[in-house]
Amino acid sequence: MNVTVLRESWRPHPLAWIHRAEAGSIAEELRRAGYTVRLVRFGDDAVSGLLPGRLLLRVSDPVMLAAVRTLTRSATPFLGPGPTVMEHCYDKYEAHRIATANGVDCPMTALASEASTMPYPLVLKPRQGSDSIGVRLLRNGPIPAHARTDGYIAQQQVRGAELTVAVFRDRAGMPLRILLPEATPYSFLRKYMLRPRHAPLADADLAERVHHTALKIAGIFGVDWAARIDLIHETRTDRLRFLECDVAPLVGARSAFAASLEAAGMSRAEQLRMLLNESAEII
Repeated sequence: MNVTVLRESWRPHPLAWIHRAEAGSIAEELRRAGYTVRLVRFGDDAVSGLLPGRLLLRVSDPVMLAAVRTLTRSATPFLGPGPTVMEHCYDKYEAHRIATANGVDCPMTALASEASTMPYPLVLKPRQGSDSIGVRLLRNGPIPAHARTDGYIAQQQVRGAELTVAVFRDRAGMPLRILLPEATPYSFLRKYMLRPRHAPLADADLAERVHHTALKIAGIFGVDWAARIDLIHETRTDRLRFLECDVAPLVGARSAFAASLEAAGMSRAEQLRMLLNESAEII
């Protein structure tokens, strides 16, 4: 089978470095597995001249949004999220609105321009962003002037266990606990430089709740490819709060997405076949 891995152009930004490296590593994995693979840079000319076979999108969230829109307009089949689910989940305020409207328990969230009465501490986030870039914990106010706009959201800080689970369409992996002290922000630095360990969730009842909740959230958003759903278990109240549905997650061999599926019994070879829309089952 021929596989084209679409990656983004080089630019002086950490997201570009991370996702270009992942695109290269997945291309090497696929070659070792016997596929014929080439890497193609996403740009205005990305659609023309594509070889027959699978087109796998491995770019960062902002580039993914542009790519899926371009490829959908040109009716080019691809492996990645559809434009609607990408648009809804990339906008954290819209994702919160959709989730709460469908009965999902979420931390109190408001546009930063309208958050003057929210109690502290707050987590300040870019409304559209990924990988925790620009996320700040505000123990007291006020919100910085530059962020008091509709381009940022303010979210109630919830103390508890950070959890993540891989979802592929209507299947979910094993929930993982990110081994961070409670109330420690899972920042960009911790995600990629000072990476905490993660482990399958030991509490079987809680794991089943997370599994059920993740599939419910995936159904609400219409997850149509790979996603990673992040939640937090508030230990004081036992509430399970939804944080984010990342529909353009890292899916490489060292990612939390891969670890969640592996913990559920899916080998890496099976994961690759699933990501390429070949038959695979989560055990």
